[in-house]
Amino acid sequence: MAIRDYVLNDQPILSKTLATSLANKRLSHAYLLLGEPGIPLKEIAFYLAKSILCDSPNPLADDTCLTCKRIDNNDYPDLIFYNGEESSIKKDDVSFISSSFSRTPLEEKGIMIYIIHQVENMTGEASNSLLKFLEEPTPNTYAILTSQNEAKILPTIISRCETIRLLLKQKEEVKIEALNLGVPTLDAELLSSFYNDANLIEQISKDEDYLKTKEAFLSFLEALTNDPSYARYILEKNVISLITTKQNARKFFDFLSCAIEDAISRKNNEKITLESLKEEISQINNSIPSLEDALLNVLTLRGEIETNINLGLLFTHLIKLICKETTHE
Repeated sequence: MAIRDYVLNDQPILSKTLATSLANKRLSHAYLLLGEPGIPLKEIAFYLAKSILCDSPNPLADDTCLTCKRIDNNDYPDLIFYNGEESSIKKDDVSFISSSFSRTPLEEKGIMIYIIHQVENMTGEASNSLLKFLEEPTPNTYAILTSQNEAKILPTIISRCETIRLLLKQKEEVKIEALNLGVPTLDAELLSSFYNDANLIEQISKDEDYLKTKEAFLSFLEALTNDPSYARYILEKNVISLITTKQNARKFFDFLSCAIEDAISRKNNEKITLESLKEEISQINNSIPSLEDALLNVLTLRGEIETNINLGLLFTHLIKLICKETTHE
């Protein structure tokens, strides 16, 4: 029920637009959900799909019916999902959607939906194929696209969709809501910088991958308060063994960038986000020669994750760039 409450309470444009369209039976054949990093775009996209398919909408999905539960369990064959956050969307992926939707729907509702999350992470060939598919919509077929970067989407794709811009809540408000849900203070501080939904933060704070990433981040942050050689030791001994996927690597670099941004803020006598780590953040001013350069390097390396770089090599670059350590391979 959490995402339903979020849509109804915190995304009035989306909820009113969708409710009106469902009530009047005038759905668009394609929706483009645009939102800043932190907004739960993927979860909202699935809730939109549920609202179209729900057994007893009122007017949006009740999130409890059999169809909604089947969607939660990835057990609805007439719904196809591709995640551009995990890997680039290829032409073959779009071709699979097109060929799948050329057949008769398997479910009695006769409705087919495809979701492409972070559609901006799509090859040029895939974009052209998607555009062609959008230009020739078939009855009872709906596209739900999401994006954090509108500028990277073909304008012709945007023009074929009904665009809905989602609202970003204030970070402090999200943190307080998460604390009220019982989320530990450090988790609320850390996750509210990257997620815009307190209920989602509560779920993530208990997730095993998040806990491993947080452990890696905290051990490396503590090591940075000592010296470069010890930081390198901790990175090789602890961090690399805990961060084994691209998704966790992204989070690690996001958390590290947040800490360095806080160190810059502390140096300038400004408010910091990670109050629970204020001692560590104050100390890394002494271990990192240039905080501004370090932040730029972390953000650059974060972008390298999408190039299929070996994670071990990525972390080797990290320690060299942040600590300005001279190594001889």
